[in-house]
Amino acid sequence: MAAATSAAWAQRLAGVRGLLLDVSGVLYDGGEGGGAPIPGSVEAVARIKQSGLKLRFCTNESQKSRDKFVGLLQRLGFDILVNEVTSPAPAACRILKERGLRPYLLVHDDLRSEFDGMDTSNPNCIIIADAAEGFSYQNLNKAFQVLINLENPVLISLGKGRYYKESDGLMLDVGPYMKALEYACDVQAEVVGKPAPEFFQAALKEMGLEAHETIMIGDDIVNDVGGAQRCGMRAMQVRTGKFRCGPFCHLGKREESP
Repeated sequence: MAAATSAAWAQRLAGVRGLLLDVSGVLYDGGEGGGAPIPGSVEAVARIKQSGLKLRFCTNESQKSRDKFVGLLQRLGFDILVNEVTSPAPAACRILKERGLRPYLLVHDDLRSEFDGMDTSNPNCIIIADAAEGFSYQNLNKAFQVLINLENPVLISLGKGRYYKESDGLMLDVGPYMKALEYACDVQAEVVGKPAPEFFQAALKEMGLEAHETIMIGDDIVNDVGGAQRCGMRAMQVRTGKFRCGPFCHLGKREESP
């Protein structure tokens, strides 16, 4: 039985040269005091780096700048550098510059530094991210007013997750608030981050690998696993973070998507 299992895993991993790791719910659970590593995750990252496989940390984290996020993970014991992280804020900045957009930022205060230098006067688009307590009626209504009065409304969302896990339970993510603005303004959001194909393609370019040479590992069956598979990558779902055990959980049906 063990030999058969090893052979099956060897077949699944054949040709793999790189891994893409989600962070929240896979490596650590956020929460009071910065959160805590998921047991074994610090050691797992160290082993991956020692293995010679290329590694990219792919996150929709939008409550912190990359510098602050990486600093937190380093304090938790992870071997990680800013230039190893693919996240949506830098991609959103590129879009703003290329299209001459001036954003109203409905984002967390700790993310605002990613948009330093952007012209936010007389906004002609909305950037929405996981603003947490910043999702007040006043702030959401201001974003609504900007969008509804634009001839060509542009809503850019840093991800569209429904929820994520912290140490004290599940927390609403940016997706429900994005959907509220879509509904109110009859507009379709442009998603920057997982599961957008451009997000995964950017990570692959940064790794110098093709899709078939990589595996995405995440806790979100839609945004991590589904998004990666639509780009031709292999993907696995861990049983931590937002993972919820379905009716076939005992058979491992959701642990890896074929």
